[in-house]
Order: sequence, then C-alpha cells, then structure tokens
Amino acid sequence: QVVESGGGLVQSGTSLRLSCVASASSFETYAVGWFRQDPEKEVDFIKREFVAAIGWSGQYTYSDSVKGRFTISRDNAKNTVYLQMDSLRPDDSAVYYCAVDVGGSGIHTTVHWYDYWGQGTQVTVSS
Repeated sequence: QVVESGGGLVQSGTSLRLSCVASASSFETYAVGWFRQDPEKEVDFIKREFVAAIGWSGQYTYSDSVKGRFTISRDNAKNTVYLQMDSLRPDDSAVYYCAVDVGGSGIHTTVHWYDYWGQGTQVTVSS
C-alpha cells in the first residue's frame, strides 16, 4: 500500500512538503518516484509527468521543470519518501502520485517501471 499526504491549496511562491508512506518490508531496497497529472488536461496514466525519483542508496533525479525548486528525500526507518516543494508556481498544480519500483534496476522516469501507486494528493497553487 502506498499513501500520499501533504497536498493542499497554497499561494504562488510558497512551499509544501508531500509525504509518501509505503507498506513494504524491504522498503529500503526500492526506488520511489513522484509523478503528477492534471486530470482536467490529461487522464491517460501513461502520460503522467515525471517529477522526481530516489533510489535505494539515495541517488536521485529531477525533471527539468522542478530542478532547483523541489527536493526528494527518504527516511527508510519510517518507510517514507518526502517531496519538498519550494517556490511553487501555478503550473505546479496537479494531483501528485507516489510510486514504488521494486525491480532494483536503478531509478527511472517513466511510469511503466513502477509497480505500486498511491491514490494521489491534490496540489493547487494560486497566483
């Protein structure tokens, strides 16, 4: 089970921290990614936009659109991955999804690598 939390309505320029908790005995060996999707514009699962991912050893990658503003981190003792989002902009508004990749082949930026998904948390940034 994967559960996201921390979304909300905020003003442009402010911050939010999303959390993703995964119920998994070997969480520390899994990669975790964050994706986002605006359901008013796109509902195709395949077209979810990659945001950030973190591997089991802490290696990470970001999309160009969030690099320098978002920070991904993990606390394996709590089976939790965080996405700190700073300098938020209206175009960051979307449903944010957390996904777990149990394959152990590194970190990936496309949805088909990920095995378990949460239900999403809404982030709305007003201008």
